[in-house]
Amino acid sequence: MYNKPNHVTNHTAPEEKHFRTISLLALLLGLWIIVRLFMLQIIGYNYYTLFAQSAHEIYQQLHPERGQIYFTDLRTGNEYPAAINKQFYRVFAVPKAIPASEVVTTANKLGNFLSYTATDTAALIDKLSRVNDSYRALAKKIPEEVVTQIKDANLSSIYFTPEEYRYYPEDALAGPILGFASYNDSGFLEGKYGLEGYWDKKLAGQAGFVLGEKGMGGSWIATADKTAKNAENGPDLFLTIDRALENKACERLRQGMIDYQAKSASLVLMDPNNGAILAMCSLPDFDPNLFSKADLGSFNNTGIYAPYEPGSVFKAITMAIGLDLDLISPNTTFTDPCELIINGFKVHNALNVCYGLQTMTQVLENSINTGAVWVEKKIGQENFAKYVKNFGFGAKTGITLNAELSGDISSLDRKGEIFGANGSFGQGFTATPLQLASAYAVLANGGKLFKPYIVSEVRYSDGHKDKTNPQIVNQVISPRASKLITGMLISVVEKHYRAAQIQHYYVAGKTGTAQISEKGAYSADKTNHTFAGFAPATNPRFVMVVKYEEPQRQWAEQTALPVFKDVMQFALDYAGVPGDKQ
Repeated sequence: MYNKPNHVTNHTAPEEKHFRTISLLALLLGLWIIVRLFMLQIIGYNYYTLFAQSAHEIYQQLHPERGQIYFTDLRTGNEYPAAINKQFYRVFAVPKAIPASEVVTTANKLGNFLSYTATDTAALIDKLSRVNDSYRALAKKIPEEVVTQIKDANLSSIYFTPEEYRYYPEDALAGPILGFASYNDSGFLEGKYGLEGYWDKKLAGQAGFVLGEKGMGGSWIATADKTAKNAENGPDLFLTIDRALENKACERLRQGMIDYQAKSASLVLMDPNNGAILAMCSLPDFDPNLFSKADLGSFNNTGIYAPYEPGSVFKAITMAIGLDLDLISPNTTFTDPCELIINGFKVHNALNVCYGLQTMTQVLENSINTGAVWVEKKIGQENFAKYVKNFGFGAKTGITLNAELSGDISSLDRKGEIFGANGSFGQGFTATPLQLASAYAVLANGGKLFKPYIVSEVRYSDGHKDKTNPQIVNQVISPRASKLITGMLISVVEKHYRAAQIQHYYVAGKTGTAQISEKGAYSADKTNHTFAGFAPATNPRFVMVVKYEEPQRQWAEQTALPVFKDVMQFALDYAGVPGDKQ
């Protein structure tokens, strides 16, 4: 009889258990692969995209784009490129691949495209004739349109490689403001002078990098630290400089420099109500695109870099101090002593003229040195020096341009009445044209000293913007004193400077014809000429300083004054400023 077993042994159980184990492992492996791919392709995308594979410790800097610079239209707010990044090309040849019969033809055609002289073309023929040479650089910084012409000519074994350079679309316009940027030994664009120099670190941006470890066999060490960072482009600068005003001001200043045979010239045009620089000219200037061919002396901006003794334009500052202290009024009188002996030094008026009884307004109108000294004595030398410092003299304005100098007013702190006396009419200390413009803005705007600025906005690559807010440094004189000195300066123009008058506008201003100090004595025939003023005088919109170094004319009325008028009239018309004179 067949007996049925009490139980049945399941021979498939171990196989099923083994299968499930394998399936679980496969599932875990799949999940690990998915997670790993996610980490590699999503989380670690930047790292593995940028990771260089050529060294044991990998560190590759990634070049950011240099920030660009723009002019701003005063009226419309439109922006115009002043300094940008532009692609040019390097031209090179493989001489050994050029048939001997084509060398001369190739050189002549290439020389024609590159505007070469006969001598340059001869040198080019020599380079292309070197039959064993596999590479020969021929030209750099060639614009794309020229490269296109060369390509169309199908010249044998002539090649091109792109290179990015700093480019200045307006050529020499605002060269001393902008400065320039060129490649340094490390292969980075580096700013020099002007805005390019002052803002170099910001404009350069932040370089990116990748960093990791490789084993001896060349494979990545999975457990090693890995870092990747993208480059951050430099921010763009937007200037207060108006392209049209800059062009007009600098060209008129240049014409005057030629006509008057001056050594150098400066012009500063400012908004007295906020300190914004609308135009700033420095001559001789240079084209930043051709900086290597420029004279080194043209790189520095004379508006901030060349302090000088301002002369009689400073008498308006002395009068404003006296008015603020209520020591004088426009009608206060004094009798001209014709000559003063102070600490053994003689002080007299220009051409030794003696004026007799004069009001303070007439002191400015006739530019009487002894009258300015009379006011300074009332003020007191210590108080006078304090006010001069409050006007911003003797200290840098803080404008964001490279190489600003502070000038020197240390003589005003020295013992001896002669130092304050000389200072009252602008001798014995130095100031920059920008400092003078800022000081005249104080006279114009109700007594406030603004920090001058030339960058209105900084825009970062992430969309963030930093706008410049006008900054009041000091309330130097009272609004009352500001109005009184304005009226006195209007009278100066109305009665003595007819060439500065502008139809429909009151103009306030003063000239300065200052002897130049040489080896401890003043030159008998070398002078600096300045005109400083503002308009419309009763509601000022523009303040301007024009300065010429050693012009071949006797008085500033013949040089700086007519330039001031022409530029100021253009500015008023350009900005559509309503007249304040019936």
